[in-house]
Amino acid sequence: MPKSKVAITLDKKTLNRLDYLVKQAVFPNRSQGIQMALEEKLERLEGTRLARECAKLDPAFEKSLAEEGIAEDLEEWPEY
Repeated sequence: MPKSKVAITLDKKTLNRLDYLVKQAVFPNRSQGIQMALEEKLERLEGTRLARECAKLDPAFEKSLAEEGIAEDLEEWPEY
């Protein structure tokens, strides 16, 4: 995937922590460390969005849909 350069500003404490992880070979370099951390954070945020959307569902209605689907499936199964 193509990459783009961006400039960011970090506080000294965060930069020192990142540099320590690079020195410990947790990340090959600062850019990779920042990219991996950002990707992980974005995945978590997207996951919480899914949870928020799921919370909007009506459990009773979803259960009735599932049970209806199961009943229809059972009617289609051959007798053994």
